[in-house]
Amino acid sequence: MPNTLYMVVEHFKNKDALAVYRRFRDSGRMAPEGLMYVSSWVDDKLERCYQLMQTCDRRLLDEWMANWSDLINFEVHAVVTSKEAAEKIAPRL
Repeated sequence: MPNTLYMVVEHFKNKDALAVYRRFRDSGRMAPEGLMYVSSWVDDKLERCYQLMQTCDRRLLDEWMANWSDLINFEVHAVVTSKEAAEKIAPRL
């Protein structure tokens, strides 16, 4: 199974970034082996995080999200890079 990139949109429950960052400070990312953190961005209101993760086993995302589900609601989107998208669509241009 190939490595897939996932854009994970984290919606902090009750808009409570403090609880999320406190757990991260105390416990780290809590990602299982085989799930790689790539990068992340947080909106300027500190209510939502956009996190790019990579794995060849989608189930690892579920395992990781279970560690945070009391504090965060998740959206998960499989994504490709802009370069990969351009290469994929090029034959149809």
